[in-house]
Amino acid sequence: MKVYFNNSCKICKAEIDLYKKEKIKEIEWVDITDNNLAEKETSKNNKELLRRLHVKEGDKITEGAAAFLILWKKIPKYNFLYKFFKLPI
Repeated sequence: MKVYFNNSCKICKAEIDLYKKEKIKEIEWVDITDNNLAEKETSKNNKELLRRLHVKEGDKITEGAAAFLILWKKIPKYNFLYKFFKLPI
């Protein structure tokens, strides 16, 4: 799984750094700042990538809140967030 994030945003970087500390081997972290390869891999332009978190699993790209759910599901420490936000309202 690849997680595309904006490392130039201080808030984004701080949050992603928390997730990186968990050292989940299945997650590859990709800084999208001026990253042409990220644009090709996601079929998104730089502006679209900067606006939201993106996750790529296989050929599927997920963005925004749904991408966070996928990420949280993979990180045991944050799995409670996945479970909470998946509850029916």
